[in-house]
Amino acid sequence: MKKIVSLFALFLAFMGTAQIVEPVKWSSSVVKVSDTELDLIISASIENNWHLYSQFTPEGGALPLVFTFKNQKGNYQLIGKTKEGKYKKAFNEIFEIEEYYFQNTAKFTQRIKLLNPKLKTISLLADGQACIDGKCVQTEGNLVFNLPETKATEATSEIAICSLSKPTDSVATTEPDTTNQTVEPVKNSNNATPNKEEKSLWTIFFLAFLGGFAALLMPCIFPMIPMTVSFFTKQSKTKAEGIRNAIIYGLAIIAIYVLLGSLITGIFGAEALNELSTSVTFNLIFFALLVIFALSFLGAFEIVLPSSWATKIDSKADKGGIVGIFFMALALAVVSFSCTGPIVGTLLVESASKGGLAPIIGMLGFSIAIALPFMLFAMFPGWLNSMPKSGGWLNTVKVSLGFLELAFAFKFLSNADLVLQKHWLERELFIAIWIAVFAAWALYLFGKYMLPHDYEKADKIGVGRLMMAIIVSTFTFYMIPGLWGAPLKILSGLTPPINYAESASGFGNGNSSTAELPEHAHNGPHGIIAFEDYEYGLAYAKKVGKPVLLDFTGDACANCRKMEDNVWSDKTILSILKNDVVLVSLYCDRKIDLPKEKQYVSKTTGKQVITIGNKWTDLQISRYKSNSQPLYVIIDNEGNDLEGVTPMAFNTNIEEYKKWLENGIALANKK
Repeated sequence: MKKIVSLFALFLAFMGTAQIVEPVKWSSSVVKVSDTELDLIISASIENNWHLYSQFTPEGGALPLVFTFKNQKGNYQLIGKTKEGKYKKAFNEIFEIEEYYFQNTAKFTQRIKLLNPKLKTISLLADGQACIDGKCVQTEGNLVFNLPETKATEATSEIAICSLSKPTDSVATTEPDTTNQTVEPVKNSNNATPNKEEKSLWTIFFLAFLGGFAALLMPCIFPMIPMTVSFFTKQSKTKAEGIRNAIIYGLAIIAIYVLLGSLITGIFGAEALNELSTSVTFNLIFFALLVIFALSFLGAFEIVLPSSWATKIDSKADKGGIVGIFFMALALAVVSFSCTGPIVGTLLVESASKGGLAPIIGMLGFSIAIALPFMLFAMFPGWLNSMPKSGGWLNTVKVSLGFLELAFAFKFLSNADLVLQKHWLERELFIAIWIAVFAAWALYLFGKYMLPHDYEKADKIGVGRLMMAIIVSTFTFYMIPGLWGAPLKILSGLTPPINYAESASGFGNGNSSTAELPEHAHNGPHGIIAFEDYEYGLAYAKKVGKPVLLDFTGDACANCRKMEDNVWSDKTILSILKNDVVLVSLYCDRKIDLPKEKQYVSKTTGKQVITIGNKWTDLQISRYKSNSQPLYVIIDNEGNDLEGVTPMAFNTNIEEYKKWLENGIALANKK
């Protein structure tokens, strides 16, 4: 009986791996808008619990949907970008991003202008990613739009559904633009609830509030608190009137900053802001901006608005009444711009990358922190006597923010480098820069040198400054092992991934190798020697006489990363992967075009194989009847599958994975 149960379980496991998953069905239609303009309608039917990701899902999550329209030149012109229906948002706690996706159905509309009146059809490739519980598959729709010949404005021309298993006759000849392709190994938050979005906004509010509190401690704002509160209390006829005016003043500050956030959101829109966050240009621009802000805080120069602005606004403030109080608040914002500008700018950069209401929520949190002291001290003027006096400590706060700005600037530069895959700012160099910045900050806090705005070098430092210096020094020493491959979990999501490095040394596993890598190989997860091409890996396996572990994986495969982090990191498993097999990792979502002469039509699916990802997906489907990752297969070094060894899908049970590896390796070595 036990044998029957075991055989049945093995059969179910095999069926679970040898399955072609088609979670998205594509269809198309056409709506005639005018004699020369048409709306191309793309519809997607999505299986229950699966997520199809939006065109605008942020970098660091699943791969975004890409539409590629064929044969545009001389035939038709796209009017604007492809519009899509309302998508859902879910916050990814691990990577601290909101992912945008569709459930059940999705609809997209692209308006075009016809240039060729004889054009009968338009071809489109929809290329995206669908995920469920961390398992992801690539989904493609090869669609043909039959253009209507009638003049009726409401005419709609439907075509048959196109899906992964039933491609249309019109097959793509070029691959989608990969500008927005995700390159960093990531995890998907497929089970996230709408509450995660609220949590994300609360996080932004809290961080913005802290930013506002930091701005309060700037030399250009802190001394103004007692001066402004004293003005209201002395100029008002009664105490109640002074409190009322101070509250109006605080509300005006909040209104000014919230209006700024609203303008940013209204002008650009959530989708445009999110597109900016995934672009190389955006990241490079904000790297430069944050460096400028940092240099300003460190004392290189002052960022000030034209003095005429402050003069004009100050004259309006003399009118009195609510209008005068509002202009007093505006004058505070303008005059204090040299201190608050870099903080507000950084806040807007971060919140803009989130999209939606984030800029508004960010400005609300920032302005409340600024406004609260003015209102509270007006209500309780006796508290003014307990305020610390202005002095050199204010400049210390400002300089400290400058070091933080400088460190975070390199995160944006790192984002651009990851998208371009130039390897200019790899993990070791990024960490080295952060170590240098935080070490310089620590030395400053210890009073080892002065910056332009410091009054004089202090013989003694306060307890607060000393404690801060110790914290910064501790963090600096914590980062040092990262130069040799330590994971630095506190910095997860900030530093480049561990495999985006000069050498993935496998720090701490006790089995790192400094030997020269074989030709065409690289250091994979935990320092495992890995190949990304089947033929090269197989040739090396023949040379060294080892079996091959095929790893069908993806850059945006959540469960692949879980296996690498939780199973491959085990000492026993790691020893097997490093010493007993040749690892060949085949990335099924890579959007890198194959040379024209190596592109072909799949005999299994009938689809055009254009990219490296297409090639490995076709291999997985044709040979193992599966298109979901991860999938692990052990073959001998002649490229033959092993009888009795079924492919292994996602399985975090280390003992089961170990037995599967050992069994496969033993059978391969017997041949």
